[in-house]
Amino acid sequence: MATQQHSFLDRFFKLSENGTSVRTEIMAGFTTFLTMCYIVIVNPNILSITGMDFGAVFVATCISSAIGCFIMGAFANYPIALAPGMGLNAYFTFNVVQGMGVSWQIALAAVFVSGVIFILFSFFKVREMLVNALPMSLKMAIAAGIGLFLALIALKGSGLVVASDATLLKMNNLYEIKDGVKLPNMPVLLALFGFFLVVALDYYKIRGAIIIGILTVTGIAAALGLTQFNGIVSSVPSVAPTFMQMDFNGLFNGSMLAVVFVFFLVDLFDSTGTLVGVSHRAGLLDKNGHLPRLKKALFADSTAIVAGAALGTSSTTPYIESTSGVAAGGRTGLTAITVGVLMLACLWFSPLAQAVPAFATAPALLYIGVQMMRSALEIDWQDMTEAAPAFMTIAFMPFTYSIADGIALGFISYAVIKLICARVKDVPPMVWIVAVCWLTKFWFLGA
Repeated sequence: MATQQHSFLDRFFKLSENGTSVRTEIMAGFTTFLTMCYIVIVNPNILSITGMDFGAVFVATCISSAIGCFIMGAFANYPIALAPGMGLNAYFTFNVVQGMGVSWQIALAAVFVSGVIFILFSFFKVREMLVNALPMSLKMAIAAGIGLFLALIALKGSGLVVASDATLLKMNNLYEIKDGVKLPNMPVLLALFGFFLVVALDYYKIRGAIIIGILTVTGIAAALGLTQFNGIVSSVPSVAPTFMQMDFNGLFNGSMLAVVFVFFLVDLFDSTGTLVGVSHRAGLLDKNGHLPRLKKALFADSTAIVAGAALGTSSTTPYIESTSGVAAGGRTGLTAITVGVLMLACLWFSPLAQAVPAFATAPALLYIGVQMMRSALEIDWQDMTEAAPAFMTIAFMPFTYSIADGIALGFISYAVIKLICARVKDVPPMVWIVAVCWLTKFWFLGA
């Protein structure tokens, strides 16, 4: 029976053809899971700030991740795992719900619509037009800017950075005064400790560095009475508070259409870049550097977005952490399916997720920010007509507390700077169209 089962798996996933085995693929799936399972803790923590039920978002995160992994594995046969994207969940919470004052139900509707558009674009040439039209400097700047945006969220959420009337922001003290006694500011110190721990674990190639850091800080916090610990395992929380709660009323106005566009745009380039990057690392690109079965891979991504919005979470996207599984030998969809099974197993660990305080997830956000800032190395800093728009994109995201505004200023400044420097031929028509759309939005609807 085992031989027949392995034979079926070998034929279905083309294991022998890709030079791998069932055991290698499953171990690769475990490796990928350990590097990305922090999302089942971090995502509910971020989205619950909007008023969404923590337990429901936790379930939505696990199930939408599993759906994406299963489709990616069975349909596209790639060792790439999916989960709600960092950056997209922050945009959902801090820019759309808190910044624009819309309900999380309307924001979920925007995610749903962006996923439907993504499905349609996955089967036509529009996706290729958009991806190819965006200059490399802006692609890399968007990733780097989101890294800084996540870092600011981490610094603010952990208390490392606080508001200041004189300077807008300032570093918080490492101590606090209670009854005239100077005591350590434990949330701040634990956030710093967690970040240093994650970096050290990653340096020594310890699998699951992020989740180890989160759980270590949470354990210390529980021992000090800084968070409430109610056990590890329980029954699966109800998804009812967020399931099919999308509100399409009021969605189709100028501001919300811009939100849909940003969800779509960020996920488009994030997913395409991750798919190509992980596949290159796995040696799965063809001789022309193209990704076979790209439409199937993007279909998995877009389907997971739609399913996630219906369940109650922000956009789902391929995870760059999949490279860890590839490094462990993963070459087929069996790796992704293994991750999906493990994501479903997480459903019974909601008490542990709820015990994690914001200052315990802050190190993960800071570390991800470091990883995303690496993209800035790909920007041509010697060409000022490329460097300046890239800098505007990177700087405006954290300084305006808006991923959308950062992307908008990137497009606008790229078009304007190329125009005044007599480099109009460098600007693809699609960039002009997007820049004009953003300018129109700012003029008539504001930032």
